[in-house]
Amino acid sequence: MVDMRSRELDPSASPLDYYGYELRRAREAAGLTLAQLGTIVFCTGSLIGQIETAARVPQRDLSERLDMALETGGLFSRLVGLVLRSQLPSWFQPYAEMEARAAYISTYQSQLVDGLLQTEAYARAVLGVRDKTGLDARVAARLERQRILAQEHPPVAWVILSEAVLHQEIGGREVMREQLRHLLALQQQPWIKVQVLPFEVGAHTALMGSFAVLRFEKEPDVVYTEDFIQGHMTANPQALKESSLRYDQLQAAALSAEGSAALIARVMEGRYGNGPRSDRRELA
Repeated sequence: MVDMRSRELDPSASPLDYYGYELRRAREAAGLTLAQLGTIVFCTGSLIGQIETAARVPQRDLSERLDMALETGGLFSRLVGLVLRSQLPSWFQPYAEMEARAAYISTYQSQLVDGLLQTEAYARAVLGVRDKTGLDARVAARLERQRILAQEHPPVAWVILSEAVLHQEIGGREVMREQLRHLLALQQQPWIKVQVLPFEVGAHTALMGSFAVLRFEKEPDVVYTEDFIQGHMTANPQALKESSLRYDQLQAAALSAEGSAALIARVMEGRYGNGPRSDRRELA
């Protein structure tokens, strides 16, 4: 068997290869073995070796510890964002790049909590339904997207959820309880608003499915939709006009932010609490 540590990386092949190449270079410059560096950053030397050979995807917390241990001035903390974004599906990466630059993000979600608002456990349950290959990296990539909400000048994020999202049990009762509690906590942020479109609305302007509108300060606005294979993004003026009108109508039909928070709390306790489940009529 060939020793993984002997593999030479092409740093131009991918962000992951570049990260591994730079990590090996910095470690060797510091005169450290794999085991020694692993001890310093609280992981195994084997994990360091796997990252150096692009066999494992680094996580952000480890990257920050590597920067401190190797005194690299934040190099790996910067690179890990590129690495994690590269783990997103190739068809989704252009949207993620646009999302990270948007000043206003408006989304309607018909089945799932928006990716920007998902907890780690909820994201793991969603992403692992069909294929668990590379699941840790895919979950980390989704959570990395959420960093835009914690930056110094975050975008305004307005999310409308179908009430069905609250009742679709993803990952089990505890996962859902944690996710709904997370939504309530996010509502406290001044730049994040969550509305729920209640079942009582009946037919509405987004029956065709989920969509997002990204607005920019110096770039054309875009509309994003998905089918079950890939995503579609357009800056077509007519599509923007139509989607903006539909979104305005959804906002008008949905519960207020306060009413939405009250409904989320009732579902969290009634459907996912520690007591027996309540049916929806008892929650209304």
